[in-house]
Amino acid sequence: MRDSYPATLYGSARRPAGLNFISSGLPRVEALPGGSTRAWLLLLRTVGLRAFSMASETYTSGTHSAAFVTCPNDTVAKDLARGIVQQKLAACVNIVPAITSIYEWQGAIQEDSEVLLMIKTRSSKIPALTNYVRKNHPYEVAEVISLPVDQGNPPYLKWIGDTVPE
Repeated sequence: MRDSYPATLYGSARRPAGLNFISSGLPRVEALPGGSTRAWLLLLRTVGLRAFSMASETYTSGTHSAAFVTCPNDTVAKDLARGIVQQKLAACVNIVPAITSIYEWQGAIQEDSEVLLMIKTRSSKIPALTNYVRKNHPYEVAEVISLPVDQGNPPYLKWIGDTVPE
């Protein structure tokens, strides 16, 4: 048993009554305040299993992509987003309102208010997504750009894969 403990754990230099530490510096389960040994063991088991589950899920970098499309207004954005999800071209489309785009078009600098679509999909769906946007977007040259997803929350990435067929 240790007589000291990490001061940052409780923010003072005095060990709380009834809290003992094993030689590794970790609290003994049976000595933890606020619950029975069984409750603490169940909590630790649950947390440990979840951590193991998340660590054991594999994801290949670049399997999914985040695509971006700008739209002239909210109506076009919602229509495109709904169609993209209904056609199983993406698992989710976020609509980001009120962005300002500054760009060159036909030799002149332009500034417009637009709406941004953030689209989460499989990388293999980007060509079909691009075709869908080109056919349904009012712009002469619609923006469709994508970036591969390198990492992310494994259950979320799995959900994208489960929602969007190959």
